[in-house]
Amino acid sequence: METIDLHCDALLKLQLGKGQLSFSTSKELDVNLERLKQGGVKVQAFAIYIAPEVLVEDKFDHALEQIHYYQEEVLAKHPEMKQIKSWEEIHHLAPGEIGSFLTLEGVEPIGNDLTKLHQLLDLGVLSVGLTWNPANLAADGIMEPRGAGLSKLGYDIVTILNERKVLTDVSHLSEQGFWDVMEAAHYPIASHSNARAICRHVRNLTDAQILKMIEKDCMIHVIFNPPFTVDEGTATIADFVKHIQHIVDLGGIKNIGFGSDFDGISSHIEGLTHSGEIPNLLTYLEKNYTTEAIAGFAAQNFMQHLPK
Repeated sequence: METIDLHCDALLKLQLGKGQLSFSTSKELDVNLERLKQGGVKVQAFAIYIAPEVLVEDKFDHALEQIHYYQEEVLAKHPEMKQIKSWEEIHHLAPGEIGSFLTLEGVEPIGNDLTKLHQLLDLGVLSVGLTWNPANLAADGIMEPRGAGLSKLGYDIVTILNERKVLTDVSHLSEQGFWDVMEAAHYPIASHSNARAICRHVRNLTDAQILKMIEKDCMIHVIFNPPFTVDEGTATIADFVKHIQHIVDLGGIKNIGFGSDFDGISSHIEGLTHSGEIPNLLTYLEKNYTTEAIAGFAAQNFMQHLPK
């Protein structure tokens, strides 16, 4: 069964590796070509993430460098890896090809320069989260104690994303930022978040947030990160599936997808340690869900919600 994964941080690892990691087979990468094939991944999103300690004046160059590694190490050396730069292209992947697209995890690299945002979108960014965990000029992240919502710049960014049919990602936003995005964005998603009712981590979505996303028919991509899966102890696939079931119970069976956060997490759910093990999850889901529902979680729900 083909799957789509809305979030990984392999580009950051490739950047930190300075050309020493092979996207083909390096075991240091949770997401590499060998593992994508093993896991049946048909489309993989690659996040551009800039660590908070990077100096403000260097952030845009760091973003461009990650795009360079994407172009040179992921695409140029692997002809079967195809970049998706418009949503229509996702429908034209040939057998044996793996689609991929860029996402931006926080708009810190652009500062307040919307020209830089357009540059990144022109390079193929198809999903933008306004923040990572801290605050920036566009909005507050979920770890910012102030808890403010979107600034005027943030609203201007969302307007551009709407015009260009780019997804607006709520996964790291403050709660007020979430509600602001839900009112302003035409294409909101959560790229990698679980249910706070099951695990209390602040990065997870509350029931009110999940219900709002279901009401607006938005995608919620559940994350393979143990601290977002269980409050304490080792996380299993059974624990992870509780988040899926909770969203199903709230009416979101058609709104669930996967956002692994592979290469951005420091621990793993048992049996979900890299992309090649995604079939372990699909096999487990067969215990309680129909083939149609599982295919939905794996890929088809996302395909049904592409911007038009």
